[in-house]
Amino acid sequence: MPPANQAGPSCQNDATVCGKNKLQKNAVRTALLRMHAATVLFGISGIFGKLCQCSAIDLVCGRALVAVVALGGICLVQRNSPWENVKLRDLAGLGISGVLLTLHFVTFFMGIKLGGVAVGTLGFACFPVFTAIFEAIAYRERPNARELQCIAMVTIGLVCLTPSFSLTDTATHGLLWGIASAGVYGLVAIANRHFAGGMSGMHTCWWQNVVIILCLLPFAAADLVTLAPLDWLWIACLGLLCTALAYSLYVSSLTALKARQAAIIITLEPVYAILVAWLLFAETPGLGIVLGGTLILAAVARLSRQ
Repeated sequence: MPPANQAGPSCQNDATVCGKNKLQKNAVRTALLRMHAATVLFGISGIFGKLCQCSAIDLVCGRALVAVVALGGICLVQRNSPWENVKLRDLAGLGISGVLLTLHFVTFFMGIKLGGVAVGTLGFACFPVFTAIFEAIAYRERPNARELQCIAMVTIGLVCLTPSFSLTDTATHGLLWGIASAGVYGLVAIANRHFAGGMSGMHTCWWQNVVIILCLLPFAAADLVTLAPLDWLWIACLGLLCTALAYSLYVSSLTALKARQAAIIITLEPVYAILVAWLLFAETPGLGIVLGGTLILAAVARLSRQ
């Protein structure tokens, strides 16, 4: 029995327990750093999208080409190729989610190009609310009080975020594209839940990018060979940094973090994107963006904690 001022084993009487605790804390700390790094990389994808002068279709197709090569290389180095032991049912699900991801990425980068980084990323940030709504419809699950509150918060936030209520405003078009990308991504989440199999996240990402290439290459092939070298540089950054590296950091951090911790950190993605856009492009967020973004991110964080 430990002394009255000693609740349990300490480093003095149980070095093994103390050593394990230190290792666990270090592992969690490292995982948190990786998750934040992945979130920053996910966030700055909009920055590279804005820098790239080509169309959204060419951008997404080029990014997928780079990502397939990079992710395939990582899997081969790990001696875990993504094309082995793939079931027909998995391919059907990957095909559906890959088509939806194609629509999501094209609409997302359209939002960035037309509305700017802040408006486009915050429009997309409300996708967890769409997921909650679609799940309620698909699985006949009635939204609870917290989900209804979050839906109301996101709705008010989008109203605050709207540059103007005129459909002739290009920035408003950007917000609408961002919201469309969020809606499509909500469908991606439902598809992943329905078709979830035994494949790893890395393998799933590789196959989905293959589907993106198959969907867009017929429309982008002629343009890709004539793209400016600088555009290819930004596309390579998207594929290598914001897809392959970001996804690798994300997956590796999940070994020490709980899913809800990861979800809350990912909520910071638009914040990082807006800060970088503020520094690089002098896109100073106005009062409407601050208020709307705060409401949207608070709602998403609340849903993530649930």
